[in-house]
Amino acid sequence: MSDTKTYAGSCHCGQVAYEVEADLSRVISCNCSICRKRGLLAFVPEGNFRLAQGADVLTDYTFNKGVVHHLFCSRCGVGAFGRGTRPDGVTTVAFNVRCLDGVDLDGLNLRKFDGASL
Repeated sequence: MSDTKTYAGSCHCGQVAYEVEADLSRVISCNCSICRKRGLLAFVPEGNFRLAQGADVLTDYTFNKGVVHHLFCSRCGVGAFGRGTRPDGVTTVAFNVRCLDGVDLDGLNLRKFDGASL
């Protein structure tokens, strides 16, 4: 059963802010080189994500195959979300669950993903 809710999220300084409709029962803890340092991720279709402010302060970072755009605030450096395209062509947004307001991180059921082996 889906438990989709609307969450507000932001970077540390608040310059980048967004809203996302998401079901946090599928939060991913990835061990790739960037996720080990970045946070906990959840994915939604692009239509479930709305950037409220901060497009002018976002900086784009790609690595490895360059297919995921890791976006971060150029002021405080926090990576609040990223954008990419799945192999089936669907554009998705991966957001840092640690950037969401009012989420009990200890209550999440994390799914481990071995991104280091890709």
